[in-house]
Amino acid sequence: MGFVEQQQQEAPGSQARMSPVPDCGEGSYRGAGKLTGKTAVITGGDSGIGRAVAIAYAREGADVLIAYLDEHDDAEQVRSLVEQAGRKAVAIAGDLADPAHCRSVIARAVDEFGRIDILVSNAAFQMTHDDLTEITDDEWDYTFKLNVGAFFTLVKAALPHLGPGASIIGSSSVNSDMPSPTLAPYAASKAAIANFCASLAQLLGSRGIRVNSVAPGPIWTPLIPSTMPVEKVASFGDDTPLGRAGQPAELAPAFVLLASDDGSYISGARIPVTGGRPIL
Repeated sequence: MGFVEQQQQEAPGSQARMSPVPDCGEGSYRGAGKLTGKTAVITGGDSGIGRAVAIAYAREGADVLIAYLDEHDDAEQVRSLVEQAGRKAVAIAGDLADPAHCRSVIARAVDEFGRIDILVSNAAFQMTHDDLTEITDDEWDYTFKLNVGAFFTLVKAALPHLGPGASIIGSSSVNSDMPSPTLAPYAASKAAIANFCASLAQLLGSRGIRVNSVAPGPIWTPLIPSTMPVEKVASFGDDTPLGRAGQPAELAPAFVLLASDDGSYISGARIPVTGGRPIL
C-alpha cells in the first residue's frame, strides 16, 4: 500500500495529514439513484468510512447529515462534496459519548429533513495496548459510551422518525469475533454492536425497519496512525489474504446496499468487508 513509515497523529486524527490520503471515493464513486429522495444521518462522517458513506449516499440521491467530533476541516470537505452532488448537507460537531449530544443530532436531522430514512452509527474510538493494566477505567468506559452507548441513544431517539423501509446500520468489525488482543475494549464493543443489531432486527422488523451491521477488516482511516504504534502502521493490512489494507471507498457499496431497496429483505445480517479474513 506504500504507507509512510513513522507517521503518527494525535487521536482522532486528520485525514488530510495521512500518507497516502485515504480513498473515500471522491474521484471514483458514481451513483445510480439508489437512494433518491432519502435522508441519512451518518456519525463519524468527516473522514474514513463515514466520509466514504456520506459521499456515496449523496451521489445516490440522499440528503446527508454528518456528525463528527472536532475535525472541522475534514467535515467541511465532506459538506462541500455532498453539496456538489446536488444534495443538502448538514454537519454537526460534538462528542457522541454524551447522550444529550446524540439526541441533539437526531433533533437537528428531523428539523432539517423532516424525517430520517437511514441511520449509520459509525463513530468509534480505539487505542492499542499490549498489557491489560495499561487500560484505564476511563478509557474502557469512554470506548463503550461512544461505540455502543451512542448507537443505543441514537436509535432510541430516531425511532419516532423512522418509518417502514427505514434502515439502521451499525459499524461492527472483524474484531467482533476475531478479537485482536491489543484492542480488547474496542473489540468487545464491536461484538456488542453486532449483537445489538441482531436484536434490533427482530424488535423492529414488524415496523418495516431493517437493521444490519457492516464488519470491516483493516481499513486505512485516521484511526490507524492516531491509535496504533508507528511500527505497525507501515505494515497495516499486509497480513490479510488479499495482502493489503482496504480503502474506505471499498466499504461504501455495502452501506449503499443495506440502505437501499436492493437490500429490502436483508435484516439481521453482518456484512464482512475484510480482505479475506473470515467472519464466523
